[in-house]
Amino acid sequence: MKKLPKIALGAWSWGTGMAGGDQVFGNNLGEKDLKPIFDVAMKHGLNLWDTATVYGMGSSEDILGSFVKGVKRDEVIISTKFTPQIAEMYDNSMEKMADASMKRLGIDDIDIYWIHNPADVEQWTPQLAPLVKNGKVKAVGVSNHNLTELKRANEILSGLGCKIEAVQNHFSLLNRSSETSGILDYCKENDIIFFAYMVLEQGALSGKYDTSHPFPEGSDRARSYNPILPQLEELTKLMQEIGEANGISVAQVATAWAINKGTLPIIGVTKVHHVEDAVKAAGMVLTNDEISRLESVADKANVSTIREWEKKME
Repeated sequence: MKKLPKIALGAWSWGTGMAGGDQVFGNNLGEKDLKPIFDVAMKHGLNLWDTATVYGMGSSEDILGSFVKGVKRDEVIISTKFTPQIAEMYDNSMEKMADASMKRLGIDDIDIYWIHNPADVEQWTPQLAPLVKNGKVKAVGVSNHNLTELKRANEILSGLGCKIEAVQNHFSLLNRSSETSGILDYCKENDIIFFAYMVLEQGALSGKYDTSHPFPEGSDRARSYNPILPQLEELTKLMQEIGEANGISVAQVATAWAINKGTLPIIGVTKVHHVEDAVKAAGMVLTNDEISRLESVADKANVSTIREWEKKME
């Protein structure tokens, strides 16, 4: 696998359509809005981009692909996903879905290819191996798998001459189940990179939203997070306090925490300052005391941010 930066940049909220930025985030972003973000990120060495076929049913990949064609292939790292729930659209063939992703992205191979969720570990996991062997995929990972499913997937691939090289799960101050379940330890023991998604809880831990400034109605994240904003105020206040002491923002505290936990966070980027936040957070080291205080107050909030497509890892 190519050398990875400390942070990946997520393109879930790019484009529109089913499971796209307009429906999930309340955004409506196209190439004109997003090209400056891509350019600034690449300039700062943040060249790892995470997307999926299901994000806007290809529209996220289309947009990212329009930018990727303007840079040398070895200068960018592309992470995209196979989603079992839409496999019928591709004749139940993982390879056909991967081929369609490569066509949209304008690339001949995928740096990291993921199984998006464990709909059927026994059925889908073996289909990763041929993609590695024929060179279409450089490294494989699994997302939203619990420890038992992760171990089984790795066992299946080991028997086929491959291995899981990356895990991608929801992991934040409000959802540490991948840590308490032993997944983080398993990853460390087996040289697997842990990608943490929703580190900012889709903005709920960015410092931008509170009871006085809720998410605009009409999106999935508004429905999910607005009801729990009152419980998050003590946590975001502490994050602001720690941020001010370190010269960083609330969002940067959330990201720095994830990096300090040994994970590689995926930060959704829809504005240039999101990239600048990521750059600054990548260099921040929090103290053990700061990490302990953040986790204690987060646990006290006692909220669940498990979404409809996922489950607890315990």
